Amino acid sequence: MLSIVAASASSSENTLHTVASPWLWFATIAGVLALLVLDFAVTRRPHEVSTREALKWTVFYLALPFGFAGLLWAVFGGKPAGEFVTGYLVEKSLSVDNLFVFMLLLSAFAVPAALAQRVLLYGIAGALVLRGVFIAVGAGALAAFDWAFLLFGVILLFTAGKLIRDAVTGHEQTVEVGRMRSVRLLRRLVPVTDEYQGPRMFGRVAGRRAVTPLALVVVAVMTTDLIFAVDSVPAVYGVTGDPYLVFATNAFALLGLRALYFVLHAALARLVHLAYGLAAILGFIGLKLVLEWLHDTGVSVPEIPTVASLLVIVGALGVVTATSLYATRDRTA
Repeated sequence: MLSIVAASASSSENTLHTVASPWLWFATIAGVLALLVLDFAVTRRPHEVSTREALKWTVFYLALPFGFAGLLWAVFGGKPAGEFVTGYLVEKSLSVDNLFVFMLLLSAFAVPAALAQRVLLYGIAGALVLRGVFIAVGAGALAAFDWAFLLFGVILLFTAGKLIRDAVTGHEQTVEVGRMRSVRLLRRLVPVTDEYQGPRMFGRVAGRRAVTPLALVVVAVMTTDLIFAVDSVPAVYGVTGDPYLVFATNAFALLGLRALYFVLHAALARLVHLAYGLAAILGFIGLKLVLEWLHDTGVSVPEIPTVASLLVIVGALGVVTATSLYATRDRTA
């Protein structure tokens, strides 16, 4: 991925600026991999996650990105640090919506509570790989094509419109496992065991090599990761054009999802207005990208500073959280 980003950023007149040297890329990716290994070590023995355990890991993974932002500020100044924090908040807000789908998938596959965090961790690892590919492709597109900003902006505006439409019509997110092509293909290729076999993804049926239901749910989660990347990567490129900062925001937002899932599991059902907030954020960033494209083509349009983007994102999340909690105030947790 490093070579792709470096090549795309240096082979065009529209070179993307980045604060990162190859060594900083290497150190960051090594740090992300180390955290993933730590998470896999923590989940090596299946167990139900207590609220206390989830809160400890959530605090840890929330402190990391802000500590990282402090380092960016000290070394590179306020602009990269501000772009990172803004991009991180965008990714974190989108990841909360992703947790709804993860919750539906774990329910649809009847995943035992003790295996839930292992499934989430496989999904996070897969998402990091997919985001890396999308970030590299996005960097190449932005460096090579003047209309890439317009394309990204249209994607986000379309997604925002779909979120609003689904929210207004009362369309709820659903998961039909039987209709997922990846799951259907896997079932055609190999037998599937009747029951989960702990954290194992492979077993035997009538003496034949088979996969367990855990493998099916991991495939389903990774398939949804691909869909999520289509929206999230353009959204962060609307905040910063630095591929390194885009990667860092995605990595920090994804790493804490395992613990955040168990902290928010009960509260997710109360965030009934979240779709409106995400639509506002994606629509705003989509408009920002379109304006940036117009500016690059010579049209005199206003530029939206990072601070304004940060205020819009925080404001939208704060409003929909408050209205959601008020609307569901009579529900029992």
